[in-house]
Amino acid sequence: MNELALTNLTLSHFRSHLTTRIEVDARPVAIFGSNGAGKTNILEAVSMFSPGRGMRRMAAKDMARRPEAIGWKLTGLLSSQGRVHEVETYSEGEAARLVKIDGKPAAQTALGRLARMVWLIPSMDRLWIEGAEGRRRFLDRTTLSFFPEHSDLSLEYEKAMRERNRLLKAEVRDAHWYAALEAQMAKSGSAIYSNRLKALDRLQEAQEAAETGFPSAELVLMQSEGEMPETEDDFAEALAESRFRDMAAGRTLVGPHRTDMHGVYAAKGVPAKDCSTGEQKALLISLILANARALKEELGAPPIVLLDEVAAHLDADRRAALYDEICALGAQAWMTGTGPELFAELGGRSQLLRVDEADGNSHVTALV
Repeated sequence: MNELALTNLTLSHFRSHLTTRIEVDARPVAIFGSNGAGKTNILEAVSMFSPGRGMRRMAAKDMARRPEAIGWKLTGLLSSQGRVHEVETYSEGEAARLVKIDGKPAAQTALGRLARMVWLIPSMDRLWIEGAEGRRRFLDRTTLSFFPEHSDLSLEYEKAMRERNRLLKAEVRDAHWYAALEAQMAKSGSAIYSNRLKALDRLQEAQEAAETGFPSAELVLMQSEGEMPETEDDFAEALAESRFRDMAAGRTLVGPHRTDMHGVYAAKGVPAKDCSTGEQKALLISLILANARALKEELGAPPIVLLDEVAAHLDADRRAALYDEICALGAQAWMTGTGPELFAELGGRSQLLRVDEADGNSHVTALV
C-alpha cells in the first residue's frame, strides 16, 4: 500500500510556535496539553499541507506569530505515492502564502494531488443546525478530497458569478454582457454539482460497506428554490431565463451556491438537525471515517486525518471504537486532547506529544 504521512514537521513563527520541530512516523499522533498551549496550532500547521486556507480558514497574515508579524514558514517531509517530497509553505509579511515542492515553486492545487486530508474540528459541531453555507463548505471540502480540481472549479464559478451579480445590481439589460459569464458559470457550476453528487455517493457506499461503531447518515442535496439544472446547457438556459428575477433580487438565485446538504440519522429516520448533541457528533465522526475509507479504497492509501478535541466528547467505548477504526485504516491521524488519559485506548499504537506554553511560546516534548 502507498503510505501517506507527514514527518519532520517544522513550524517557524507560526501562531504560538516560535520554532518547533516535530519528528514522527506514519502512526497516529496523540497531542495533549492544557487549553491555549498550542495543540490546535499544530493541527492547523498540518492542514496547511493541503490546498486552501487550512482548517481554520484564516488569511495567511493572521497565522503569523505576534507581535513580530514577520510572516511564517512550515516545512515537512511528505510521503506520498511511494515517494518522499520536501514541502515548504510560507508567507512573508502579509503576503499570500506560497508553496514549494522539492525546492520548486508550485500551485496549492499540487498539494491536493500529493496529500488528501480530512478533518473534524469543534466549530463543525454545529454543522446540522447552522446555515446552509456551513454545510456547503463541509461538502466542498469532502468533494475536494476526491477531486483536487474542485477548488479551481469553485474559484472560476465564484469569479464569474461576482461579475454577473455586478451587472445585475447595475441593472444592465444587454444580453451580450451576460452570455460569456453565464456560459462560464454553467460549465463550472455543472461540474461542481456533479462532483458533489459523486462525493456523496462515495460517502454512502463507504458507510454501507463498513462495520462501525458509529451511526450512518443518509445525505441528500437540495436546492433552496426549485431544482439544480442537470446539464450545462440546461443551467445556461436557466441563468438566461432568470435574469430579470435575479435583477430584482440583485444576485444570482439559481446554481450550486444555493445547494444545501440535508442529513438523516439512518437507523432512526430522524433528521440530523433534530438529533441530540451526542448523536450529531457521532454522525459527523461517521462521515469523516467514511470519507477516509472511501479515499483508501480509491487511492490505495488513507488520507491524513486531523481530529481536534474529538475525544473529549466521547465515552471510553466510543473512543476505543474511533481509535480502532483509525488504526485499521492505517491512517496517520493527528489528534488533540487536554490529557493523556483521553488516548489511553490507543495503548502503544500511537506517538504521544505533550505541548506546554511558557512566556507566550509553545514547546513540544515527545514522550515514549
